[in-house]
Amino acid sequence: MNILKYALSGILALLLSVPAVTAQDDDAQQDDPQSPSNKTVEQWSLFQNVGENASVTGWLQMGYHNKSNGGFNQHPDRFNVHQLWLEFERLAVNEGEGLNLGYHMDLMYGVDASETQSLGNNAGKFDFQNGLDHGIYGWAIPQLYAEALVGDMQVTLGHFSSPLGHEKVAAPSNIFYSHSLTMYNTAPRTHTGVMVRKPVGGAQVFLGWTLGWDSGFDQLGSGNSGLGGFSKRVSEKVDLSYVASFGDLGHRGVGYTHSIVADVNLGERLMYIFQSDFANVSSAGDSTDDVGINNYLTYRINDEWLAAGRVEWWRDGHTSNYSATTGLNWKAGSNLTIRPEIRFDWTPETDQDETFVGIDAILVF
Repeated sequence: MNILKYALSGILALLLSVPAVTAQDDDAQQDDPQSPSNKTVEQWSLFQNVGENASVTGWLQMGYHNKSNGGFNQHPDRFNVHQLWLEFERLAVNEGEGLNLGYHMDLMYGVDASETQSLGNNAGKFDFQNGLDHGIYGWAIPQLYAEALVGDMQVTLGHFSSPLGHEKVAAPSNIFYSHSLTMYNTAPRTHTGVMVRKPVGGAQVFLGWTLGWDSGFDQLGSGNSGLGGFSKRVSEKVDLSYVASFGDLGHRGVGYTHSIVADVNLGERLMYIFQSDFANVSSAGDSTDDVGINNYLTYRINDEWLAAGRVEWWRDGHTSNYSATTGLNWKAGSNLTIRPEIRFDWTPETDQDETFVGIDAILVF
């Protein structure tokens, strides 16, 4: 463990001491304008001149929380390295007619690895229960896929992040340090299979086939499921998406789930995000319906500060659970975002309530 601490300290020192400054495209890292990694100022990059249309990027997420919330934040009262994440990518760029190829691979180390590995695999397959865990820390390969672009049609083949839901495993994609109950309990995190995206009639249509939920180049039981949906700008201020997964979902049983997300622009600084999830599956461990409704509200105070709130109702079978989170995103530097938050969870039927305090920092490079 001492070697690990020294290695991480060395990496952090190297990242902080890099003198090169590289201007990057404002939309290169994330599509969500409210995410903490949204580039509003010039950032430096650790890896440069990788190759044409190719890049190596990543981030370091470290955080502290006072209690375990039963989700990703499971190791309280200590300063954890949640994600040391590297992305290796070559974009499939449309250069005219013909087939254009690319690839993407993620490699992650940290306490979040156990929740990011291919949980829907048989033990010992790919990155699941395969000797990659060392105490509470471990390694994961969140994505590994090839990409083909033919005209305006994009084909993804391999192990990729699930398109369902607003929140993702990757820390820079999210507004808050903690995750919603819906994201942790009801939605898949990854798939292995093929997914096709194509613009149709003003909408982006998704269609695919997967080996169930959270699989990594392996099939658990008879995992064999469809994946489909669309995203569309329905007005100047509203974007809507619907994505569903259905069939034999592998470790989650046989059934159907969907996620509906609406992004509503309420003004120059104010954004509202609505998400509704539903899952009906039949398995020994989960034989009841899950329903989740999440509400996010963000207010951009200035270029450095973002205030945010999240209110959630999540029903597991016949038990209703509630959660309310409020916090800030402080862009402390061109590459550094700090996110303090306070969260309240309560379940009236069991008369349980908890208060959580947490703070994390994300250094992108």
